[in-house]
Amino acid sequence: MGNEKVMLIGSGTSPFVFRVEWALKLKGVEYEYVEENLLINKSPLLLKYNPVHKKIPVLVHAGKSISESLVILEYIEETWKQNPILPEDPFERAMARFWAKFVDEKFMEALKQALFLEGEQQEKEVKKAIEAIEILEGELQGKEKFFGGETIGFMDIVLGCVPAWLEVVEEVAGIKLFDSQKFPSFNKWMENFVETPIIKEKLPSRDKLVFYLQKIRQIKLASLTAK
Repeated sequence: MGNEKVMLIGSGTSPFVFRVEWALKLKGVEYEYVEENLLINKSPLLLKYNPVHKKIPVLVHAGKSISESLVILEYIEETWKQNPILPEDPFERAMARFWAKFVDEKFMEALKQALFLEGEQQEKEVKKAIEAIEILEGELQGKEKFFGGETIGFMDIVLGCVPAWLEVVEEVAGIKLFDSQKFPSFNKWMENFVETPIIKEKLPSRDKLVFYLQKIRQIKLASLTAK
């Protein structure tokens, strides 16, 4: 079989890396974790295994590398069949992928831009992020604990960074995105997710997140001013 070793190149501040770690832990897959410092030059290891995008996360399995978190999640699901994260039903699987794409394109992107911008442009992105939360709130209504029911699945993993990152983004960017009374289903989902033991033991350090996002915001705002 050769070398079946699993390695994850990531960062303790990346929401996309945590997706992969949670999926591996839910599947019971042993892996080596290699920390990439995003504030300094990209390491030779990262450039070797992801020469195209030069970004994290990168999963290396049996010497072969896979990048982009959603692609990695699909690979993990297909490679390790235990504890499935995608539903069996083809329609439900398609819906999980649809909502995952929605989270990245409509919610995470708006969240990122709200962090990097100021003034009217920032307000516009905040509005987009709140609209995305409203849509997700509607999707969660009537659900048991998670998007797929009683157990954590694909969509929960994709959205799972939000409970930790949302509050920090609000603090660092000086904005208000989330109202627990306005979005009770979403709030309950966040509580259920972070209280799940396997997730609880692998959550980001709040102090590290604040420090990193402050740095990144300063760099981005300085680059916009310089233009």
